[in-house]
Amino acid sequence: MRLATKRLQSVIALGAVALMLLAGCSAKAKHAGGFKTVTVGRDDLQITVLATGNVQPQNQLSILPPIAGRIEKIFIKEGDYVKKGQKLMELSSTERATLLDEAAAKGPDELAHWEELYQATPLLAPENGQIIYLPTVPGQIVSTGVSLMVMSDHLIVNTQVDETDLAQVKLGEDATIDLDAYPDQDIDAKVRRISYQSTLVNNVTTYEVDVWPDKVPSFMRSGMTANVTFNVAEKDDVLVVPSEAIQSTPDGQSYVLMAPAQSGGKPTQQIIQTGITDGKETEITSGLKEGDKIMIKTFAAGQYSAAANGTNPFMPSMKGAKAGGNRGGGH
Repeated sequence: MRLATKRLQSVIALGAVALMLLAGCSAKAKHAGGFKTVTVGRDDLQITVLATGNVQPQNQLSILPPIAGRIEKIFIKEGDYVKKGQKLMELSSTERATLLDEAAAKGPDELAHWEELYQATPLLAPENGQIIYLPTVPGQIVSTGVSLMVMSDHLIVNTQVDETDLAQVKLGEDATIDLDAYPDQDIDAKVRRISYQSTLVNNVTTYEVDVWPDKVPSFMRSGMTANVTFNVAEKDDVLVVPSEAIQSTPDGQSYVLMAPAQSGGKPTQQIIQTGITDGKETEITSGLKEGDKIMIKTFAAGQYSAAANGTNPFMPSMKGAKAGGNRGGGH
């Protein structure tokens, strides 16, 4: 008798556990399926491509002394912009430097006489540009093989653009430069060169793209790390829907699900034409109007078949239609 009672209790306990599991599964399935309704509205869309790079001169030139000797005067400082033909320094040859030193020992009048009679050798700027490196000082002895300074003609940002994004980047396209050292200072720029030769960076095929600032700010320095935003496309006040709302038919047409006019009705399929997209929102060029109500599935992809088999009363009848992938967030 006791053995029968224990067996009966075990059966009851197992039955209770089974009922709890079934109840949990049923509640989970009910929660998983469904739609959310969003209203078609208007927004600004901006399509961008991001890349990183470094500030560097477009052309860099080391300036060597025309003669060996001594630097007498320096007329510029690091960071100055100079014009072609501008006097940068005056140098004395080894003979002149020795002669001036002897004249100086005899007095200022003697020194002035020989300075006027034996002119210093001027060092002139070979091109327009900026002095970006000036390691020399007056009185320094130099030889003809030592660089006196380095100048650049124009600071640019050299970036590496992934080959998958290259088709969207065009010559003359607007871009924005943000320097890591000055993150709050946006610098307007334009694309001036796109390399024809690829480079392999971390097993990714990239292409060099040079971006020129419209105006080089005073705080911009060669070697700085820069983030570049290429402004591929931009439209203001256009009709948009969340990208996740858009699905595709087997023949490649795009559509959305229109919310039913009455409670308990089924969504209807509406064919649409799309424009640009930033991934999160997509422009609608035809098929919808502002204020329309559309529906977005909220259940996971793995639960689609269960909902389509009748567990979801709002599922529209669309044999053969494919569920659209989640390509971006909704409003």
